[in-house]
Amino acid sequence: TLRSIAREGDGVLYGGRLGEEVAEDMAQNGGLVTLEDLTSYEVRERKPVRGAYRGHEVVSMGPTSSGGVHIIQALNLLEGFDVKRMGYGSVEYFHLLLEALKVCWADRFAFLGDPEQVPVPVEELTSKEYAEKRRGELDMERARAYKAGDLAPVESANTTHLTVADSEGNVVTMTHTLNDAFGSRVMVPGMGMLMNNCMALFDPHAGRPNSVGSGKRMVSSMSPSIIFKDGKPWFALGTPGGIRIFASVLQGIVNVIDHGMSLQEAVEAPRIWTQGGVVEVESGVPEPVREGLRRRGHKVSVVEKVAGGMNGVMFGEDGMIQGVACWRADGSPAGFSGGPARGGGGY
Repeated sequence: TLRSIAREGDGVLYGGRLGEEVAEDMAQNGGLVTLEDLTSYEVRERKPVRGAYRGHEVVSMGPTSSGGVHIIQALNLLEGFDVKRMGYGSVEYFHLLLEALKVCWADRFAFLGDPEQVPVPVEELTSKEYAEKRRGELDMERARAYKAGDLAPVESANTTHLTVADSEGNVVTMTHTLNDAFGSRVMVPGMGMLMNNCMALFDPHAGRPNSVGSGKRMVSSMSPSIIFKDGKPWFALGTPGGIRIFASVLQGIVNVIDHGMSLQEAVEAPRIWTQGGVVEVESGVPEPVREGLRRRGHKVSVVEKVAGGMNGVMFGEDGMIQGVACWRADGSPAGFSGGPARGGGGY
């Protein structure tokens, strides 16, 4: 399958010989995807979302992913607090982070969808003014629930993230997914290719921005991101992890900028997560901190890991490029030199 695509291009899958095999297998097993669906599919190139955090530009993936929007929204909320003084791992910092995430999730359910079919208020959600308004709702002493903001509307085990940079400052940060482990658990005979189950990312309730619709693209949490310093790429990162992705990438960014960690420390540090209910806390967070969160009203559940194996690259002031990957998956950094990566005709 991969060799066929390499030789003949993506048309062999979207309407060509391989596409015919997919459509035939679908028809024989009561599936809904037709050859016409594959032939008419088009990649949409969308603008990234951009924000600023403590003097650094943050560039991330825009809708239909919710990740970049809510990373910038959360950073805007955090910017009004002295996060550095709070210190990484403190009850105060983790509590603030959890409350900010709950605000983001309330807004995600209310406003995020396919921008070709529903109006998505990206500029408002990522604005400093909106963050200032929502920041006043945060209770720094007790956990609370949050409703979506007053705006007029205008992710898993088989996700992979890759971050690549070269000596000229070019950066690619890319997340790709089947959604659940082994996707839909269906493989087209003879192709070795698993079908995804990404329709599970739709909102099952009707009448909402991310409800199921014909020709509609679902909202994901993918958050490949690049952080700039003085107009140049400083570091880039991303992670697998389903709905836990954007919270994890957010923590990686804050770990570097506010807590002064190296990029390796930032991707490996213990994480927390919530979307408004139970708070997942990695076992690496000490019990006294967990108990402090419980005293503030959080329902804490200790888990082995939050999201997946984050990786990234960082450009050092000495001109060196550092690659990092964390313990939560089997990714690893690698450096290559000695000429072009692709030779004459090979791959």
